[in-house]
Amino acid sequence: MKMYEIREMRNEELKKRIEEEEMNLIDLRFQNSFKSLTNTSKIKLTRRDIARMKTELRQREEQEKNNN
Repeated sequence: MKMYEIREMRNEELKKRIEEEEMNLIDLRFQNSFKSLTNTSKIKLTRRDIARMKTELRQREEQEKNNN
């Protein structure tokens, strides 16, 4: 997921998407432990997507706090 896609999302959408991606990450790790995951780079990409979304959410919260 690209940053411009993340920036277009609302806060509620971001929170929901983070939860979904975290569950997806758990599933990917589970599949990897049983050797049924063929493309292990999906784990890395999912972790990075989660980090990007959390970073954007935190920046928005900080900006909102500074504006008040």
